[in-house]
Amino acid sequence: MSYTLEQFAADCHEALKANSGQPGREKVLSYVKKAITDQAFVAKHLPDGMEKERNVIYEDGELGFVICAHSYEGAKKGSPHDHGPTWAIYGQAIGETEMTEWKVVEKGEGARPTKVALDKTYHMKPGDAYLYPEGAVHAPMRERSTRLIRIEGQNTEKTTRTNIEAA
Repeated sequence: MSYTLEQFAADCHEALKANSGQPGREKVLSYVKKAITDQAFVAKHLPDGMEKERNVIYEDGELGFVICAHSYEGAKKGSPHDHGPTWAIYGQAIGETEMTEWKVVEKGEGARPTKVALDKTYHMKPGDAYLYPEGAVHAPMRERSTRLIRIEGQNTEKTTRTNIEAA
């Protein structure tokens, strides 16, 4: 039987309600891996021809986390960024993403941006998922179309992110 969005959301809710810290997030990471390797789930929630790149497919009314379906057409290079005051889990369902992680070398203040330096690079392939804690700076790059699930501890459309630039 296919993993449903309702069950996925309920599993995530239960894990985070029991423990909102690292242990709960690691359980959520395992549920993301389950979802992105379920072909019926991927076909239903990450179909061809999605109109927007970022689609919130579930928002938890009690805990505030969101499940997003992302679809990127063609090549795209992201800039180093964090998720402001929240954590995020990226789960690669289709295609490949080169992810870079960056370390802070100079903390910004006011209008002055935080400066970062490249720390490591790796490739996310279908079935791979990674947890990025609060403040983790990363940047995705895609050479071809990709689709992924991302869970945010809170909806980043409603948060302020750090002003970051490469050193």
